[in-house]
Amino acid sequence: MEIVKQLTNCFLIDDDEDDLEIFKMALDEIDPSITLNYAFSGMEALKKLNSDPCLIPNVIFIDWNMPRMNGRQCLEEIKKTDRLKNVPIYIYSTSSDPRAIEETRQMGASDFIVKPSNISSLVNILARIFHIRKYKFT
Repeated sequence: MEIVKQLTNCFLIDDDEDDLEIFKMALDEIDPSITLNYAFSGMEALKKLNSDPCLIPNVIFIDWNMPRMNGRQCLEEIKKTDRLKNVPIYIYSTSSDPRAIEETRQMGASDFIVKPSNISSLVNILARIFHIRKYKFT
């Protein structure tokens, strides 16, 4: 018998603490059992992801506009890590630049999400991602 389990572990990389809180609230509304790991910079995220080989998120969200290491650079580094290269990665940004959107897709991002102006829109976006992205295990 095949069991399908909803995603339960995601990783958010965003330098804005308010955006982190809004993201947490949206996830809690979808399913409070979803574990959220986070980092406030690309460098911190890579350190966390590389220091714990058991940390393999079901999905990663990366802010595009961050200081020191931007979302493009962070995406590029994560895609170089064998155990993470198949994890769906969504760029999550206030930017809606068509060139950035196309560039991230060419680099292997699953999609580019423009940060919505209200939490209910974010809940809808995340619910769609978590519902569509299911994995099977035995």
